[in-house]
Parts: sequence; structure tokens; C-alpha cells
Amino acid sequence: MDSFDYVIVGAGSAGCVLANRLSADPSVTVCLLEAGPRDWHPMIHVPAGFMKTLTDPMVNWLYEAEPSEGTAGRVIKAPRGKTLGGSSSINGHIYNRGQSLDYDTWSQLGNTGWGYADVLPYFRRCERRVPGPLSTTDETYRGQDGEMVVSDIDFRHPLCEAFIEGAVSIGIPRNGDYNGRTQEGVSYAQRTIHKGRRMSTARAFLKPAMGRPNLTVRTGAHATRILLEEKRAVGVVYRKGGRRGAEREVRARREVLLSGGAVNSPQLLQVSGIGPGALLSQLGITPRHEAPGVGENLRDHYAPRFTARIKDMQTINELARGWRLYGQVAKWLTTGKGILSLSPTQVYGFWHSDEAQRSGDLQFTFTPASYHEGVQSQLDTEPGVTIAAWQQRPDSLGHVRARAADPFEKPEIQPNYLAAESDQRVFLAGMKLARRLLRTAPLAPYVAHEAYPGDHVQSDEELMAIGRARGTTTYHLMGTCRMGPDSDPTAVVDDQLRVKGLTGLRVIDASIMPTMLSANLNAGVMMIADKASDMILGKPAMAPIITARD
Repeated sequence: MDSFDYVIVGAGSAGCVLANRLSADPSVTVCLLEAGPRDWHPMIHVPAGFMKTLTDPMVNWLYEAEPSEGTAGRVIKAPRGKTLGGSSSINGHIYNRGQSLDYDTWSQLGNTGWGYADVLPYFRRCERRVPGPLSTTDETYRGQDGEMVVSDIDFRHPLCEAFIEGAVSIGIPRNGDYNGRTQEGVSYAQRTIHKGRRMSTARAFLKPAMGRPNLTVRTGAHATRILLEEKRAVGVVYRKGGRRGAEREVRARREVLLSGGAVNSPQLLQVSGIGPGALLSQLGITPRHEAPGVGENLRDHYAPRFTARIKDMQTINELARGWRLYGQVAKWLTTGKGILSLSPTQVYGFWHSDEAQRSGDLQFTFTPASYHEGVQSQLDTEPGVTIAAWQQRPDSLGHVRARAADPFEKPEIQPNYLAAESDQRVFLAGMKLARRLLRTAPLAPYVAHEAYPGDHVQSDEELMAIGRARGTTTYHLMGTCRMGPDSDPTAVVDDQLRVKGLTGLRVIDASIMPTMLSANLNAGVMMIADKASDMILGKPAMAPIITARD
């Protein structure tokens, strides 16, 4: 029988960390299943290659979210990584942990061991921080010896400097480390790039472990069903090579660990008969275990992007065309620098929508480049800059639901953007902040005019209409297998990440997050997987780190 102690489904941000940590124990055997191919695609490793991987079906599930009032009836793209490293192999490289209150909220909801003091040691253990010349690093918060290299943007464009000076001029302070004691402020972005190449979780965690004899990695292995015996998960059925591939079965002597992400993990549970009974019966799936929260509680960050035309200054738009692009390619090949080494965003900022509450509920980004209207993977032909601002902790709830018993049919994804009135208020405040930042005195000499939405858009109603018409995902889907105590009827897993009512089955990825982080999610997912590995192996949790709070 093809069997291992642990079977991990999904080699993404969580699965690669789990494979590394579990296989470090030579007494256990681990099998890692990934539906996509090896991470050989060249655009994965070129940081600017995200513009290609965002739309490439070879390494991307190319999911789409359903239309809604919040999107003015539009279908929104929902890309997810489909290769070793998962979404960490196609994302924008940003490393952002969030605020201490995010994790303290998890703990206050009844999830023991998930407060900020509890998770900080795992953030540190994963990380090898390489600070830049403008950074500050407090070793209380930052790690030096982990596998994931976290570096600073080393591209100092004059427009970025002017933007930062402009933010400071309206009261937003510079912040030497938004992953340190305080998030609020503006700075160059921290990213998972090392020596000019993407630092995916496959590169950081999986590749160093693949030589271990107790770790087996299988690509092109699309999981189709979790095997259950009574109320215990005992293995996984998968097809090698896709829908028409041979069906195979792998058994788990100890546990099955789902790390497919906020879309694939709930779908696999549902087609396996684990989820809301009414939905499963409607789809012709035999209910095996009632779990009403599976696929519910979906949240995402939703952002409109403002653009301005630039004068008297070269932007990335011009550098990415013609002979200049050839020069940038040569620069990256020889030095690992230039525009090919860049993330989609150079400057990150964190602020609040309400001066009275100062709740740190807005995030904004700036880049000295602009994109074709509504297309985030194609640069404009004219010089431009882009600023986006979004609500950090949305209240609107959506869902991920299988459309059929067929595991190869893409599920229904409905984030319900802007359904909550509170989200609309903060969303509007974010757009007003973005516009204000484009009009600061330090940036004014370079801004020819606001290209989108344009000066003719002024009223709150007009801004909200523009936001609905042009808002897009920031690729931060989470919450669909929510962690919570027994008193929470929507909770799917307990605080040990075990699926409630079953044995031998855990979910370990962004889907377990009870509430949205004030952050991009890759850093948080790596932390979750690292912490879960100690739980799985029966190790005591790392000692909490008590820190000063602002």
C-alpha cells in the first residue's frame, strides 16, 4: 500500500513550510501532493515576471469571482498559484505580517495560543531579515536565521522619494519597519526577493528538504477526494496529470493535512462530503460529515487604483519598452538589479480612516508605473504612476462553494465586496486619501494630471461608483475554513487546526484565519504552517514573546 505518516495536499505557502518542518524529523515519512507542475517556469523566478504568471494557466488556477453589486456586476479575476510554491510563486512578493491586534483578536475569539505574543516566535523562526539602509531592525520582532529571506526594495526612484515626502507632509510619518513595533506610517516595501530572484516558499523551504529520503513530492497530482473511514481521514485520492489521468490513492497513517488555500481546501472538503449538508445534497454529493462553515466566511481586500500622468520624469513604463528594456534585461542578468528585480509596488503605507479612532484600518501602495485601464498585467504606453488604497479589515462576508460533485469544475467564489456598510465608509475614505496623496506639494512638480478617475469625479456618490466599476482584488482570499471554539457555529477547525468532529484531518492555510489580517497574507500563512508543525509533531509551542505596544 502507498502510505506515509503524513499526506499534505497543496505545495503552496503553507504546504512547503509543513513539508520542510515535518520531514526534518527522520522518524516520520511525508508525501506532498501538488496539482500543478514543478516551478520551472522562468517567469516565476524573475520578480517582474508576476505580470506573466498572473495570467498563465500553466501555473495559475485562473479562478474568477462572481459578479456582485460591489463590483458593478463585473467578474473579478481571482488568480491562485498552481505550482510548487503555490501563490508565493506568482504573487507580488510583499512581506507584511499585520498588526498585533489582528492576532490578539483571534485569541479573544477563543483560539488559545494565537495571540500576538504566541505567534511572534514563529514569524521570527521563519524569517531571515536583510534590512536596507533606510530600515530599522529590532531583533525583538525580527528573525535572522530563518529560511525566508525578507529584503527591502533597493530601487530608489525619485517619484517614490517625492511620494514618501508628500505622505510625511500630510502627517503620515516614515516608518523604518512596518513589521516591527508599529505598522502605521510609510516606507519602501519589504519583499521576499533575494539576490534578484523570487524567494517563494518552494525555494526557501521545500528545495532544501527535497533531498531527504523521508520526503516524497508529487507534482501533477490533483486531489479529488479525502478518504474517510467512519469519522477518520485515512488518505487522499488523486489523479496524476489531471482529469484524464490515472486515479491513485495515497494513505496517511497519522494525518491528512489540507493546505490548498482559501479556494481549494473548502472545495476538496465539500466534494469529499464534508460541509453544509444541504449544499452537498443539492450537488448529489453524499454527506459524510456536517460542517456548515466549510466555504463560508470568505473575505478579501478590495482596492480601486488611481493613476496620474507624469511629466519631466521617466517612469517604469518607458524603461519597460524597446531598447531600454533590453538594457534592463542585461542589468538583471549581470547584477540581479533593475526593473526586472522589482515587486509591483515600491512604497507601502498604513493609516486610518478616522482621526478620532486612529484604528489603522487603511493600507496604501505606490509605484512609479501605470497599467492599461482595468488590466494589471500590461503597462501603459505613457508615463504614469499608480496609487491604491484599501480597507485593512473588511466586514463583508462571502463564500466558496463547489458547483458540482466534479472536483475539476471550478467552484463558485463570491466575496460580496462592499456588502457591509462599514466597508463602504472605509473604502470611500481610502479613495479620498489616495487622491490627497497624489496632490501633495512634493509630488506636484511631476504630476501632469489625474488620469483616472479624473478631476471631474468629485462627489462621494461618484467616487463610490468609480470604486465599484474599477475596484479589484488584492489577492488576499481567506477565512473559508474558519478557526474557532465550539461556541462558534461557523468554525470548521479548532485551535489545533483539526477539523471539528473528525480525526486525522487538519486544515493549514489562509482559510483557517478567523478574521482578516491588516496585511498581505503570505507572511501570516507561513507562520500558521510553522506553528502547526509543532502541534502535529507534538512539540511544545515556542515561548511567547511579550512586547511593547503602541
